[in-house]
Amino acid sequence: MAATTLVLLRHATTAATGRRLGGRTPGVHLDAPGRAQAEAAARRLRGLPVSAVYASPLERTRETAAAVARAHGLRVRIERGILEVDYGDWTDRPLATLRRLALWRTVQQAPSRVVFPGGESIRGAQQRAVEATERLAAAHAGETIVLVSHADVIKAVVAHHLGMGLDLFQRLVISPASSTTLMLPEGGTPVLLAMNDTSDPGASDPGAAA
Repeated sequence: MAATTLVLLRHATTAATGRRLGGRTPGVHLDAPGRAQAEAAARRLRGLPVSAVYASPLERTRETAAAVARAHGLRVRIERGILEVDYGDWTDRPLATLRRLALWRTVQQAPSRVVFPGGESIRGAQQRAVEATERLAAAHAGETIVLVSHADVIKAVVAHHLGMGLDLFQRLVISPASSTTLMLPEGGTPVLLAMNDTSDPGASDPGAAA
């Protein structure tokens, strides 16, 4: 039975990370710490037999993916199925402002019931992202591929493949530039191999920066 290994990598930081709900805001690039995080992620995944690197269309995911792809001599392929949630009217608003809204509590406690004003539902985002992982797993049967996406999307995909209800997905933590690894056997039960890994093997290697 062929099994595909999916490495779900969250994009590295931008100047807005942790301050604004970036969503699908165009033209947002990695900041200096983010570029360093992307390189650390590339070192972390360098030893894997990666055959393809996919990224959501946004700049911050493509830039993170580029570091990983370079380490394997690959090009970045764009996959819209793992695009960030469409937060609609909430896009690029300060998180401090959004936390004061009544809908914020629902997002945290019952996200399966949320449709963002002018945007999409979290359930809808989960469905398209899961369909993308299944399609790519079938296209790369027996291989290891990297999918560079966004925190909520990765949490929703992991929740689905672990059989968790979507309303529990806020219990999962996906840090910037972290990798979460799933194995999807053809016709078999998904297995979580690693989650929220932010290690940097080069950090303890004095020759890594040489």
